[in-house]
Formats: sequence, C-alpha cells, structure tokens
Amino acid sequence: MDRRVVVTGIGALSPLGLDIETTWTAIKAGQSGIRAITKWECTGFPQRVGGEILGFCPDKWMKPRDAALCDPFLHFAVAGAGMAIADSRLLDHPGAGARTGTCIATATGGVHVLVSQQANMLRKGPNGVSPMTVPFTICDMASGYVSMQHGLEGPNHCLVSACASGASAIGEAFHMIKRGSVEAMVVGAADATVPVHSAAFAAARALSTANEVPAKASRPFDAKRDGFVISEGSAVLVLEELSQARAREAKIYGEIVGYGSCSDAYHMTAPEPSGRGAIRAMREAINMARICCKDVGYVNAHATSTPLGDRIEVAALQSLFGAELQNVPVSSTKSMTGHMIGAAGSIEAIFCLLAMRDEMLPPTINQEYPDPECAIDTIPNIARHSSIEYALSNSFGFGGHNVSLLLRRWI
Repeated sequence: MDRRVVVTGIGALSPLGLDIETTWTAIKAGQSGIRAITKWECTGFPQRVGGEILGFCPDKWMKPRDAALCDPFLHFAVAGAGMAIADSRLLDHPGAGARTGTCIATATGGVHVLVSQQANMLRKGPNGVSPMTVPFTICDMASGYVSMQHGLEGPNHCLVSACASGASAIGEAFHMIKRGSVEAMVVGAADATVPVHSAAFAAARALSTANEVPAKASRPFDAKRDGFVISEGSAVLVLEELSQARAREAKIYGEIVGYGSCSDAYHMTAPEPSGRGAIRAMREAINMARICCKDVGYVNAHATSTPLGDRIEVAALQSLFGAELQNVPVSSTKSMTGHMIGAAGSIEAIFCLLAMRDEMLPPTINQEYPDPECAIDTIPNIARHSSIEYALSNSFGFGGHNVSLLLRRWI
C-alpha cells in the first residue's frame, strides 16, 4: 500500500465547454453554464433551465454507426476518456494497454435508449425493439466501449453510487493501483439529462424553480437557494502508479492521497441530519493522507443548492474542522456547472487539481443573500489566488453515499 497514485491525464465535457481547459477558463471567470433547456419541450415542467452539452459531435470520438445507436451518456463517456488518454500519452508506450484498467461510472446509464425502445415496443410490438437495446442501456457499457476502443486489458468495471459515482470510481481505482492489482486506470463518470429524470426530480421537489434568470438558478449556500439544477457531461482521469509515470516522463497534475467512503444507513434520498456520514468520509480521507484538518487548503463542496443538503454539509465541515474552518475556503462549482449527477465527483476532482496547479481557487457564484446557517468562506462570486498543498473534494448521493477525495499538489 506504499505505492503512490498520480493523475497524468484529464478530459471533460461540461455545460461550460467541450474540453477541460475551456471549462476551467470559464470556472475561473465565474461564468455560468446554466441556460434555458433546448433538448425537450418544457411546457408543464416547473424547471425549464439546465446544464446542457451543446455543439457536440460524437462522430469525432466513435464509429458513426455506434454513435447513431447508442445513448448520449455513452457519447460523453467515450469523448471524455479519449481526451484523458490522449492528454496522458499513456498508450504511446507499447504494452501499456495490458496493464491499464477501466472504470467509467454513471448514475443513470442509457435511459435515453431505454425510453425510446420502450416507445418502439408500444408502437410496433416486440419486433420493434432494437437488438442493441441491452448493450446500449447497461451502465457498464461505457467502460466496456472505452476498453475495446483503446485496447485496455486490465480490470473493466463500473460503479454506481448515485451522485457520488464519479468520486467513488476514482477512489476505488486509487485503491486498485495502490495494492498492485493494476498499473494505471482510466476512470471517471458520465451522465446525460433526460426529461423523465427532470420530471421525477421535480416531483420530489429537489429542483430549483427560480427560472427567471437561468444563470442564477444554481446558488449553493445562498439564503434564496431552492434546489439544484440538473446538468450533463463527463469527466475522466488517467491514474497511474508514480514510478511508471516517472519512468515515461509523464506530465503529472497531482497526487491522490486520501479516500473516504461510507453510508448514512438512514434514508433513500434525504441526508442524515447530523452529517455523521459526511464527517466520517472526510475524516477517513484526511487520516489516510496522514495530515491534519489544518493542512487542508481548500474544500470543493458537494453543495448542490438544496436548502437541506447545503446546511448539513456546512454543519459537518464545522464539526470536523472546528475553529480551523475559518481558515479554509469552501466553494461549490455546481453554482456554475449545475449538478452533473454521476459525473459531478470526477469533474470536481479535476477542478481541485487545476486549482492547485494554477494557484486559483474557484468561486461560488450567485452569492447575494448570506445564509446565517452557511456562515463559512464560500469564495463568493470571484475566484481567489491562493497557493495550497491539499484540496478535499466531497460527493454525496441518494442512498446515503458519502465520498471524500483528498488530492495533493504536484511540485
């Protein structure tokens, strides 16, 4: 377990851009990617805004025939993985694929294909269903497709832990490399928006309905927050064992040094009121890295902009960090990206790496009305120059999932 794990490649699609550097530039500028929904007719929907991937052509990343048949979540996953693999230059070295595994997570999988094929069956009968329905709806097909496309012969699997899926995938891949099961992993998550999920979240009263100004709909920690904004996209990283990365003189973005994961064991959708699961996950990540809370220089909060969730996460941070929290900036980049569901945890881990690289902490935008129950340093509205060594990234999900990743700056 003394093997060290570093990040050597990153790739992403987000509502802010079709690559990670465009996205990161927008994040540093405090721009919002939330707009009026264009992918379906929103009449009757209480939420008419979202974070959509626009102007994307999957044919650049996969066979056009496959692109025409498969689900948008798979389009996004394959593109994010392709970017990360190219960025890492891992496969420039003969035989690297045999020692590399794949874990592309998702919270929802191929719901678009499932809904369309169900409609075909009702309209045309059983013979109207495509034989490709199963492979293009199952959650693990993103990992399978990426492994086949790039010749990655290591472990090939998928994690599903709701909105913590991307972070869980990174954490479990981190453990696999540390214990010597594999030398590198292509890991991350992807999800695509679909009307039925938007309707379901709205029925659960989880979504923001303050739609007059789309860019202001997602406002974590703000007193006028009223729910999250659903978004889509992907974020994928290449993780490698340090000595291999050094041997091939790879570019290194940062090191993963801690991972905590636990369950609230409380409720299907609501967070446990005391935040004990969040506290445990954060403490496990910090303890694994063998540092103290005062060493953490920045927290990328899960904070989705729901009244209950943000407050409980703040309370958990206050309980764990105590007086030290006054010196720890905490922001939610979901104020700009919206909530990318399963991909949220992986793109936020990337934001932490880039924040340390550029010495620029991302802001929480739409901070207009201070909430006394969220009285912490949220880096309001404007990014902040700061040189830090450690960043903590939190991800929580329906089903009681709590995941924290601790990342270290590479010098």
